[in-house]
Amino acid sequence: MALATRPEPRTDKPAGRRTDTRTPRTALGRLWRSTIGKKTVMAVSGLFLLGYLVVHMAGNLKVFFGPAEMNDYAHWLRTIGEPVVHQEWFLWIMRVALLVAVVAHAVAAYQLSRLDIAARPVKYVHQRRRASYATRTMRWGGVIVALFVVWHILDLTTGTVNPNGEHGRPYENIVATFSTWYGNVIYIVAMLAVGLHIRHGFYGAAQTLGAGSASRDRALKATADGLALVLTLGFLSVPIGVMTGIVE
Repeated sequence: MALATRPEPRTDKPAGRRTDTRTPRTALGRLWRSTIGKKTVMAVSGLFLLGYLVVHMAGNLKVFFGPAEMNDYAHWLRTIGEPVVHQEWFLWIMRVALLVAVVAHAVAAYQLSRLDIAARPVKYVHQRRRASYATRTMRWGGVIVALFVVWHILDLTTGTVNPNGEHGRPYENIVATFSTWYGNVIYIVAMLAVGLHIRHGFYGAAQTLGAGSASRDRALKATADGLALVLTLGFLSVPIGVMTGIVE
């Protein structure tokens, strides 16, 4: 007769479940691991990028004052900080800061999205109220903007894909880009995505950083709408100016 044996205790763990419960040693690490930390990083980096867009749009509008003023402005950008720093150092510092902000923004957005999915793995039984168009397209809008940034650098920074591609002659390069149908399509689609991203993102950043309240909700939404509209129209005015012959 077989002897009864005591069952061995189970040591297997459910597949896919995280078992690493180690707490980060630094305050920054603990902040990053938290949801509010990721939202804060996303909000701060987003506002930094928004500030850059405002300045960038204002610079782009110089194209309406002719090639001399536009090209002189581009030359001035390369000499900011001289003689304290060498030529173009300021531009490279800004490029690195922008890259860090973009990466931090994208990583925080991705991880928050994964946390949201993990928190509710089962779909809702009842259909929730449909989100706004801007909210539903935030993710794809971010992808479109990221791809556009790569193309924009190859077009107007390195001149790799620009039909003109002359270093130090941004006015002529801008006209060359927007004299092509594909340059206009890429730019217009990207700027519409940027506008939607700003409209939703500015309001969300204000809420995350504690600026939101019931009394200020309407003002924040109006500010987000205004910023998105002004920046979108400002950026789109350049290709429209070339297409209509105002800029040539």
